[in-house]
Amino acid sequence: MLFSSTIFIFLFFPIVLFGYYIVLRKKRKAQNVFLFLSSLFFYAWGEPWFVFVMIFSVMANWIFGLLVDRHRDDKTKSRLVIVSMLIVNLSIIFVFKYLVFTLTNINGLLHSNFNIPNILLPIGISFFTFQAISYVIDVYRKDGEVQKNPLNVGLYISFFPQLIAGPIVRYQTIADQLNNRKETFSDFSQGVYRFIIGLGKKVMIANTMAVVADKAFAMPTGELSVSMAWLGVLAYTFQIYFDFSGYSDMAIGLGRMFGFHFLENFDYPYISKSISEFWRRWHISLGTWFRDYVYFPLGGSRVDSKWRLVFNLFIVWSLTGMWHGANWTFIVWGLMFFVFISLEKLIGFDNKFNITPVKHVYTMAIIIFGWVLFRSDTIGQAGEYMRSMFGLNSNVVFDDTAWLYFMENKYFYLFAVLFSVPLSKWFAKKFEDIKIIQYVSPVILFLLFLVSVSYIVKGTYNPFIYFNF
Repeated sequence: MLFSSTIFIFLFFPIVLFGYYIVLRKKRKAQNVFLFLSSLFFYAWGEPWFVFVMIFSVMANWIFGLLVDRHRDDKTKSRLVIVSMLIVNLSIIFVFKYLVFTLTNINGLLHSNFNIPNILLPIGISFFTFQAISYVIDVYRKDGEVQKNPLNVGLYISFFPQLIAGPIVRYQTIADQLNNRKETFSDFSQGVYRFIIGLGKKVMIANTMAVVADKAFAMPTGELSVSMAWLGVLAYTFQIYFDFSGYSDMAIGLGRMFGFHFLENFDYPYISKSISEFWRRWHISLGTWFRDYVYFPLGGSRVDSKWRLVFNLFIVWSLTGMWHGANWTFIVWGLMFFVFISLEKLIGFDNKFNITPVKHVYTMAIIIFGWVLFRSDTIGQAGEYMRSMFGLNSNVVFDDTAWLYFMENKYFYLFAVLFSVPLSKWFAKKFEDIKIIQYVSPVILFLLFLVSVSYIVKGTYNPFIYFNF
């Protein structure tokens, strides 16, 4: 069930709101149980049997949490619990996400004949499994109290706003909110605002850009002009940003309506002046998860040698690439960022070079070529697409297809550029003292909601990239 669907907006969500605020008002335990059951229903909507994977994850990590809390003073036993927990959780991801990929590559390399099973991927498995790991480790580190009630663990892991595509909510962030949150009209209003903004970004910009990107990446190499290749990759650059950041906005907004405060997941990443800065602004919850649970335990940047620093970065970025998908394109994509971030740290890139426009062009160039890898089905296809971007496949520079798609979507490209920079923050600060803005902004927000819903109702193209992760 997508947030950007009529079934969610006009049926599921209103029923949940009514049950939470009207039927179960001021009954915190009952509200938590209701949200947990609603979240399981939400997750089971597409593939019902996947909900049993979710329930297994909840029960297993609830038990691991109890065990690590009980044996916290015994380093040997507590570490054994942590290792067992990691084995169980990572095995879940491996079986569903990487087993087919692994067996296929073994067959190819060793000319073996292992049977390749047909395994469907539970949506959001990487997100909720990382949250489960966060719960047990945070209890171990005393960053949050252990939950004796398994339903509270279930609510944390399965809460529907962030279940499918994050942000990855760390347990320490909302441990106290599970039972002690306060719902306010201000929070609810801010939640509605964030949800509508996210819906508009997803439906109006990301979905429109998806049409252009899909057309460009589906075209045969010989038919893809230089201009269409660039138009397509720029469309994908905007699509993936507004798709994912829009969904994160909706998730943060939905959480706020129920009194939960999730951390931000995006901070205008396309204004970055280095690759390191880009990853401090893009998918912040994933970056901080790997930083706190992998990079820092390995020693981080406070190590005795540069080679150890490079090794730590290699581990983190290899895992980051693999986290995004079971395909060599994702692994190479992650290793590409490892190379550039390592070089930036080794030469002190952020402090040595002060020509901002050049740094920004360099950063965006790496990001855009990275998105070609990310979007392509194979490394070979990515290579051919990049060649087409520079006319190295004997392809023409301009053609009617590129001109048609540009003219049909030129204003969407303009809006995508404008909303990729902190224009709204500047506008809000500039006109914060003008009272009429306080009356105009709700009207604009309402119109944005109506337009977004009209896009949904008329059945426009509505893909979601991070469903695969």
